[in-house]
Amino acid sequence: MKFRDPFGYSYLIKRLVIFVFGIITQFRFNILFKNKIKGSRILKDLPETGVLFVSNHQTYFADVAFLYNVFNCAKYGVYDRINFPWFIFNPKLNIYFIAAKETMKAGLLPKIFEYAGSVSIKRTWREAGKEISRGVDPRDIEKIMKALKSGWVITFPQGTTKPYAIGRRGTAQIIKLAKPIVIPIVIDGFRRAFDKKGLLIKKKGVTLKVTIKPPLIIDYDDSPENIMKLIMDAIEQSESFQQPKIIRPGIHSAE
Repeated sequence: MKFRDPFGYSYLIKRLVIFVFGIITQFRFNILFKNKIKGSRILKDLPETGVLFVSNHQTYFADVAFLYNVFNCAKYGVYDRINFPWFIFNPKLNIYFIAAKETMKAGLLPKIFEYAGSVSIKRTWREAGKEISRGVDPRDIEKIMKALKSGWVITFPQGTTKPYAIGRRGTAQIIKLAKPIVIPIVIDGFRRAFDKKGLLIKKKGVTLKVTIKPPLIIDYDDSPENIMKLIMDAIEQSESFQQPKIIRPGIHSAE
């Protein structure tokens, strides 16, 4: 019997964290909001390891918490809904999510969230609110590879909650290296419902939407640029999905 996950976190503490936050999120998502989930039956046919979920991003933590609920309910054959709180007694423990190390170290609560399955990595383009440019730390790649070999990994290719931001090439490089099954996810409503961190409620009654799409057909020998284009189209964050700005009467754009 294993007592720690591949990153050295105690399974006992991990279960306790998921139990506590499972109770909180079940109440929030099912009582304070409406849910519209599509495609979660896809999860039943996926292998236990080597699966990468790519999603757009709207809050730091609420997105991940909702997906944890979806994945754990699917473990018990409950699809397209998350009103099944009993999973908290025996949750799926091999779910991981990629997060910026800077975010996960910012306060006590994020540090606790780490136990739920965070794979914390250094940003290569931004740090402490400033734009930077540095290479990918090989140790971060090793962490992600370790997580994929152990279970399911959730990543947000844009690396930001800003809509239609450019996807980061690092996601494509990991895909080329690990050759995982890649499942696109499209979420909506979280930005209206929560603050940026996903902890404080902005508006109750909002419909939280999650659509899980079929696995992408990927040529792992293709260029990172083409793989990223495929992913950004799948998560509906490419330019073709960006709605044009509406100019209201009496307001003219400067030429």
